[in-house]
Amino acid sequence: MASAETSKGNTQRGDTLPNGDVYVGNFDGLVPHGMGKYMWTDGALYEGEWDKSKMTGRGIIQWPSGASYVGDFRGGFIDGTGTFKGVDGSVYKGCWRMNKKQGMGTMVYSNSDTYEGLWNEGLPDGFGKYTWSAGNIYIGSWKSGNMNGRGVMQWINGDTLDCNWLNGLAHGKGYCKYASGACYIGTWDRGVKDGHGIFYEPGSKIPCNLEVSECATTRDGASASSSSNETVNVRLLFLLQNLCNKWGLRRFFHRPKRISNGTTPIFYDDSRNHLSQDLPNASLSGNEHLQENDVNKDLVYEREYVQGVLILEQPKGKDSGMLDSGETQENTWQKQARGPMETIYKGHRSYYLMLNLQLGIRYTVGKITPVPLREVRSNDFGPRARIRMYFPVEGSQYTPPHCSVNFFWKDYCPMVFRNLREMFHIDAADYMMSICGGDSLKELSSPGKSGSIFYLSQDERFVIKTLRKSELKILLKMLPKYYNHVKAYDNTLITKFFGVHRITLKAGKKVRFVVMGNMFCTELRIHRKYDLKGSTQGRSTKKQKINENTTLKDLDLSHAFHVDKPWREALFRQITLDCMFLESQSIIDYSMLLGIHFRAPHHLKTLTSHQNTLESSGNSSEMDCSVPVHYEDINSTKGLLLVAHEPGTTVGGSHIRGSMVRASEGGYEEVDLVLPGTGRFRVQLGVNMPARARKLLESTDMVEEYDVVLYLGIIDILQEYNMSKRVEHAVKSLKFDPLSISAVDPNLYSKRFVHFLDRVFPEQD
Repeated sequence: MASAETSKGNTQRGDTLPNGDVYVGNFDGLVPHGMGKYMWTDGALYEGEWDKSKMTGRGIIQWPSGASYVGDFRGGFIDGTGTFKGVDGSVYKGCWRMNKKQGMGTMVYSNSDTYEGLWNEGLPDGFGKYTWSAGNIYIGSWKSGNMNGRGVMQWINGDTLDCNWLNGLAHGKGYCKYASGACYIGTWDRGVKDGHGIFYEPGSKIPCNLEVSECATTRDGASASSSSNETVNVRLLFLLQNLCNKWGLRRFFHRPKRISNGTTPIFYDDSRNHLSQDLPNASLSGNEHLQENDVNKDLVYEREYVQGVLILEQPKGKDSGMLDSGETQENTWQKQARGPMETIYKGHRSYYLMLNLQLGIRYTVGKITPVPLREVRSNDFGPRARIRMYFPVEGSQYTPPHCSVNFFWKDYCPMVFRNLREMFHIDAADYMMSICGGDSLKELSSPGKSGSIFYLSQDERFVIKTLRKSELKILLKMLPKYYNHVKAYDNTLITKFFGVHRITLKAGKKVRFVVMGNMFCTELRIHRKYDLKGSTQGRSTKKQKINENTTLKDLDLSHAFHVDKPWREALFRQITLDCMFLESQSIIDYSMLLGIHFRAPHHLKTLTSHQNTLESSGNSSEMDCSVPVHYEDINSTKGLLLVAHEPGTTVGGSHIRGSMVRASEGGYEEVDLVLPGTGRFRVQLGVNMPARARKLLESTDMVEEYDVVLYLGIIDILQEYNMSKRVEHAVKSLKFDPLSISAVDPNLYSKRFVHFLDRVFPEQD
C-alpha cells in the first residue's frame, strides 16, 4: 500500500495484518500512532486516535450488528465519556470505564424507559432516577441494577410510595400517599404490606415529618422542570448523599436493608399504574365512622396485614383484636421513627466501644486462625487460656494505629470458641467481616431487663451482648460442660456462643461482651416474638408498651402450634436434653425465645364439638357475618409446600448445624420448605419449622388458623439458683403462689418449662 511522511515524522500508510485485520493511518515506527482507521475481519470498524498501538483519545467504533459508540477511549478500552447506541434502539450517554458503564450517565431503553444516575460495572448502582414510558417515576438508591435502599416511587395518577426497597420491591418501613389525600404508614415485605400500620383517610391530619423525601418526587407537570434541571437535581441529591456519609449524618436518614445481586438492567412497570388504596372495610358499623360534626377527630385506622392480606382494621384507639393480643388487650402501636435498632455512628455513645470491640476481635481471630485446628484440652478452659493485649492509639509492635481511645483487650478461651465456630461452619474471614467489616454495628434501642445492651452485626448474623461480671463467671464455669453438650447434640436449642471478650478503658471501666448467633437471622419477616418461661407471675406485657417490636410473654400467647409428629417428638426430645443439662448446672430463669412468621391467612374455620362435616357447619345465621369464613375440611393440605431436600438449593441460615428433621408428609424424608416468591428453606429443629397456628376466638365457636414458620431457641442461660434467688423465692412465696414465680428450684423450673411448652405445641388429634 502507499505510504507518506507526515510533518511530525510519523508515517501514514495502510497495512494488512497477518490475522486479516486492516489498519490505515499514522504509524510510529511499526505501531499505529495518531489518527487512524482499523477494520476487523468481522466487519467492526474503529476510526479515531491511537497511542502506541492502543485506541486512546476520541474515536468512533461501529459494529456489524449496527451498534455504535462515539466518545473517549483509553488503553484499547471504551473509557471516559461517550454515547453508545444499541441495536435495539437504546442509547446511553455518560461515563465509561474499561468497556462498562461507570459513573454518571443517562440510558434511554428501547421501550422508551429512561434511567439517569450512577452506574457501576454496567448496571445502575447508587443514586438515580428511573422513568417508565407510562410516566411513573422512581428516584432513590440502586444496587446491581435493582432498586435497593431508600427511594420514592410516584405513579402517574399521583400516588407515591416512600420506603426502603429490596430487589425492586418495597421492603421495610415507609409510607404511601394516595392522590385522594389518604395515607398509609407501615411496613412492606417484598412488595406487599406486612405487619402493623396506620391508615389516614382523606382529610385527616397526617404527620408533618412525612415530607422528608418529597424533594425526590418532582413531577414534570407539577414543576415543569427541564431535562437539564433534572440532571442537576440528581447530581445535587447524590452530592448530598455523599456529604451525609462523610459527615456522619446518616443517622438522620433511613438506612437501606440487605442488598442482593440482581443483574437485570431493564425494568418493566409490572406494579400496576397506581397503589391499591385499601379503603376502610365497608362492614364497619356506622357508629365507628366519623360524623361530619366531629371536626376535632381524625379519620385514622389501625391496620394489620399478613403477606398483603388485610386481617384487621379498626378506628385508632379502640380495643384491638390483632393476631395475639386478644380482645381485652388494647393495641397502642405507634410508628417508631428509628425502628427497633440504631446504627452506631461517629459521636454515638457506643462509637468508641464498637471500634475497640472490632479491633480486638480482628486481632484475636487473626492470631488464633493460623494455629492448626485440634481438639480442645483441659488447659484451654483454664485461667491461663487468655489473650491479653494493649491497644494504644499510636499503635505498637503488635497492634495497628487506630482512631479510637487507648484500651486493654482480653479474650477468654480463644481455642474453645474457635472450635465452636468451626462446629457451626463459621468461616473466620466471614466472622471478622460480619462484625469487624467496614459497616457499623447496630444497637438495639430497648436494652434487656438485666440492663445489658445488645448490638447486632450489619448482616444480622451475630448478636453481641454486654455481660455482668457474675454472668461471665457462670459462663466460664459451665463452658467445659457446655462445649461437650453442644458437641454431642448437633440440634441443641441452647444459645450458641462464639466468643467472650473484655475491654478495659484507661479510667479502669471494664465492659464484658459475649458474641452469640442470631436465631432470627432469616429472609422471612418475624411478625411476633415471645419470651416463654412457663411461669405466670409478671409474665404479661403492659398494654401501653405493646408495639410491633415488643417481645411478648407467656400470658400474651393465645395460639397453639401444631407441628408434624416426627418434628414434635424430635423437638421435645431435644428440649428435655437441654433442660437436663441446664438443671445439672443449677441454671434457672432461662426461656424459650419463639419467633413466628405468619403466612397470608387461608383458613378461618367454624368448629363445634359436633361439627364433623361440611354440611353441619353451614348455618351462617349464628355467626359474625363480618368475618370471612371458608368452610373446608380440617385435614386439608397446608398452605406451606414441603418438597424433598436437595443439597445446595436452599437458603441456609447464618450458622446452621445438625441433621435435618424428617417429615411424615414427605414420606419421612428430609424436606425443604418452599415459600412462593421468597425462596426454598432448609428445615431443621428450631429453624424454618412449618406449623399450623390455631386460636379459639372468644365468645364464638370460631377457630382462627394460620400457616406459620417458627424459629425457636433457649436463651438467658447464665443465671444460677444462688442465695439471692433463694431469698427471692422465699419472699415472693409469701405473696404469690410459689409455683407461679420464676425463681424456683432448677428441677422444678425444668419440669414446669417442659410442661408449659407441651401446651404450646400440643399433640395433633
